[in-house]
Formats: sequence, structure tokens, C-alpha cells
Amino acid sequence: MKQVGDTERTERRALVIVDVQNDFCDVVGSSLPVAGGAALAGRISDYMRRSAGLYEAVVATRDWHIDPGDHFSSEPDYAGTWPPHCRAGTSGAELHPDLETEPLAEIFSKGQFSASYTSFDGVAGDGAALEEWLRSRRLEALDIVGIATDYCVRATVLDAARLGFSTRVLADLCVGVAPESTEAALEEMAAVAEVVLQPAN
Repeated sequence: MKQVGDTERTERRALVIVDVQNDFCDVVGSSLPVAGGAALAGRISDYMRRSAGLYEAVVATRDWHIDPGDHFSSEPDYAGTWPPHCRAGTSGAELHPDLETEPLAEIFSKGQFSASYTSFDGVAGDGAALEEWLRSRRLEALDIVGIATDYCVRATVLDAARLGFSTRVLADLCVGVAPESTEAALEEMAAVAEVVLQPAN
């Protein structure tokens, strides 16, 4: 794996922070905790401070479920159906408090009325879709971090590459649900994007 900064880039670059929300972090009361999620929020904030100037924009995405249909289940299979989580307006749907929000240019909400994994389903407060928002600002390169490596990060990276963005996933600024599926996701992402490490402190 490469380190961020190993290759000089000329593209206008954005940082996309995927779903670092209370319900996905290992905190009391979370409905779908991913081990290491709470600590990840602080590490991403540290990275944003260290990388000031590298990005033209920093954005975050969030699950924001209103009525997602059969995405929620009382007997979830944890593949296509899940326990209720990230209900719009609840504390579980909020970004983890250790994730600094001041650098965020926009927050994109996804999954209001259906299952949603990719950040490219997300819309801003004014209704702009993530792809539209990025292209309108001539942001053609993306670094992607967040939760979970093997679900929403994976889907976001695959879509970013498919849509023609120069895409990197910062592997040590992501956490996954399970080791096996995380490793498989990293291999799948590496086929279409760069999988890189942030520089050591």
C-alpha cells in the first residue's frame, strides 16, 4: 500500500467522510456498532488538521432513514436487512461528536426511503446530489474514509471509480464490520482505486 503524498497529484481533490455516525460507532446505545468506530472519528479529525490545504473541499455523508422499507427488519440477516438505525433526527443518526464538523463544506443524507450504501445516493440540504456537487466545483479526485470498509465505504469507492473520479481509499482511516469481508472489500477496491495509507505522525 502507498502512503498519502507518495505521488504528486494535480487534480482538485476532495475528502469524503462516510457515515461516521453514532449508530455505527462503538458507543453506548448504538444500534449497529463497528469496533473502532468511535476512535476513528477522532483519528479522522486529527487527519483533517494535518492535511489542511490538501483538499479543495471536505464533505461527509450520513444514513438518514425516514422510512427505508424492508431495509429495517425485526429479524435482520445483516446482509440485506438490518436492525433499525440512523433514524432521521435521532441521536443515533448524528455524526460522532469527536468528528470535527467545522471543516465540512456539506453533509449529504442518504437512504431516506430505501436502503442505501453508496454515498452517491446522498443529497445536500438544497437537494444537490453528491456527484453534481463535486462536478460543479471541478473536484475530480476523491479520498474516501469512514465506516464501514466492507459496506458503505466499499460501495462509495466502487461508484466513485465507475463515475470516473480519480479515487483513493485511505485504508487506515476506515473500519470494517468483519475481518474477512473487510479484506475482500479492500481487494475489490484495489482493482479500481488506490488503496493507500496516511503518513505517519
